[in-house]
Amino acid sequence: MGRVGMTLVGLSVATPCAAQVTPAAGYTPPDDTPAIRVGATIFTDYTVQANPKIKDTDGNEVTSNAFNVSRTYINITGNISHNIAFRITPDITRETESATAATSVAGNLIFRLKYGFVQFNLDDHLNPGRTGSWVRLGMQQTPWVDYMEGIYRYRFQGTIFEEREGFLSSSDIGASFHYNFSHNYGEVHTGFYNGETYTKPELNDQKGFQIRGTLRPLPMQPVLRGLRVNAFWDKDAYLKNADRNRAIFGATFEHKYVNAAFDYLWATDQTTATKTAVDSKGYSWWLTPKTTFGVEGLLRYDHLEPNTSQSGTRNRWIGGIAYWFPHQGNVSTSLLFDVDNQSFNDFATASPTVTRYALHALVNF
Repeated sequence: MGRVGMTLVGLSVATPCAAQVTPAAGYTPPDDTPAIRVGATIFTDYTVQANPKIKDTDGNEVTSNAFNVSRTYINITGNISHNIAFRITPDITRETESATAATSVAGNLIFRLKYGFVQFNLDDHLNPGRTGSWVRLGMQQTPWVDYMEGIYRYRFQGTIFEEREGFLSSSDIGASFHYNFSHNYGEVHTGFYNGETYTKPELNDQKGFQIRGTLRPLPMQPVLRGLRVNAFWDKDAYLKNADRNRAIFGATFEHKYVNAAFDYLWATDQTTATKTAVDSKGYSWWLTPKTTFGVEGLLRYDHLEPNTSQSGTRNRWIGGIAYWFPHQGNVSTSLLFDVDNQSFNDFATASPTVTRYALHALVNF
């Protein structure tokens, strides 16, 4: 993420008796100047729901359409030294829950915290000469969602499969560890979290353990170095003796002309110890062919069996075309036109197919 920022410079006082020490030749001391940077992320869209139709307050059948601001972040990042960094990200989003007269905020755009953590960099000790090893404490990205979205890039259209279906969240409160393997062979990201996501406080004594391992089999091969194999495990519980587990296995591929991914999900949910556990499974694949002049395609398919002991599947097709405006660094701006079609098959209660057409816009700096 590119950022506009300012640097805070500390003051130093010379000690009369202190001898000046000249760094050894060829040694460049790390930059420990405190710094703070400010950026923003905006998701906005115009969406038309072609099917099913809705009824207005007078009972007229109409085609739902709306201008939306689905997400707005203010990103405040910085460092105290080269070993200590931080991030604070307030999030502005639509309140969709019902509200009482005393707390009437239903429908409003509300301010909440999405990320707020301190990061202790461990590269001096674990990764001399390279970066990517750290410990984080606080409200932070979770191992799977953050990794996948860094490759997918289309969160402004909608979240990835596992988050959209409610199995995972992009943020939770906890402590995590990240390590990059040497020679670009891969990484591991693991941590303990409350398990209630960033939208709720901790409700009991249960904690979730998450781990993602990523292997890059051929890091030196010009084309296949973009291939990575991924495995993820989330061991959690709603309550004591009430499991909430997820396992994912898949692969991602990155190239100048295409990004792609496939992943398969297994999940178990038992909301209380007295209820029967529900097993789910599903998969998702997506493809984003790219050009050298900013035009990209988006093709995605999600398939879910919400309960493997019952008949019923949910399927989603997404197709679109996007233009990514040219910028320097990590600043990004994009326009995407897409069709999002979700169908429901063999459920006891019939649900209509939902078809939406939308123009999405992203600004990130």
